[in-house]
Amino acid sequence: MKRNKPKYKQIIDAAVVVIAENGYHQSQVSKIARKAGVADGTIYLYFKNKEDILISLFREKMGMFIEKVNEVIAGKQTAAEKLLVMIENHFKIMSEDRHLAIVTQLELRQSNKDIRLKINEVLKGYLNVVDRILKEGIENNEFRQDLDIRLARQMIFGTIDETVTTWVMNDQKYDLTALAPAVHKLIISGCGGS
Repeated sequence: MKRNKPKYKQIIDAAVVVIAENGYHQSQVSKIARKAGVADGTIYLYFKNKEDILISLFREKMGMFIEKVNEVIAGKQTAAEKLLVMIENHFKIMSEDRHLAIVTQLELRQSNKDIRLKINEVLKGYLNVVDRILKEGIENNEFRQDLDIRLARQMIFGTIDETVTTWVMNDQKYDLTALAPAVHKLIISGCGGS
């Protein structure tokens, strides 16, 4: 399959909107093609099927997200600061693209087991960033020495994820990014930081 072409990005961006507005199961490839401004057959030059579009969409957006997180945490000195900017960045990206928020928080969860397994594979990159921050926090004595990294990672990701899901389910009626400091404080307390 071809990658890194303008039409590939057009199709990915169109798929985000179409899937958010219609739901994954009601999003025919022809609707995505129409939204992208390409012929139906063009989609198959880039993707095997609709499932491949969804997985590619998640891989593409998560890849950009991880890149951005690594960029914003690079200049921070402490693990606590890195965790805060990671949370802020996550909330900012979701709040700036409500279609993407709907797809990641609602539509991906309704997909079949095979899709979820492939998505979990993509998610590992994000979870590795969380692990690095936690390990750094333990090494620098910011967090408890007995902190269970695997459990802490699940709690951090789960808290961030559920906060975004609740925001999506409430039709984005409040400022998601404004919640970042409170979420951060809760997580830091759980990690034994101050």
